[in-house]
Amino acid sequence: MNEHYLGRSCARHNEYDWPVSKKRQFVLMGAALPGAGMASLGTARQVKAILELYNTSPDGSPGRSLGTEMLYGPGMVVDIPTSAESVTQIMASVTDEEIAWPVLSKLCRDQKWKLIDLESGRTFG
Repeated sequence: MNEHYLGRSCARHNEYDWPVSKKRQFVLMGAALPGAGMASLGTARQVKAILELYNTSPDGSPGRSLGTEMLYGPGMVVDIPTSAESVTQIMASVTDEEIAWPVLSKLCRDQKWKLIDLESGRTFG
């Protein structure tokens, strides 16, 4: 049996076989200061404390050695650079937009951060 679902050919389809959606990537950053470059979001520790207020935190697994730390939140995974003294931007990989978007919108509104969609180039906030 060969069925067609959302333009994708599937060998079979039932309520448990859904096509995998692709992750969307966003960059969160502070408002740019005229002549001063990118604004700091704070230290990695401060940024983690802010994100914890939005239910986004580490999962308890051992850290990676690539100079970033992964935090898990509602419908998203956030990468924070840990190698620099000051964090100027963080990457959010959204796996479920319906869940992640309200959280990201509130975070940017509350913290006065900007959200840049890397796919379209649009800036929010």
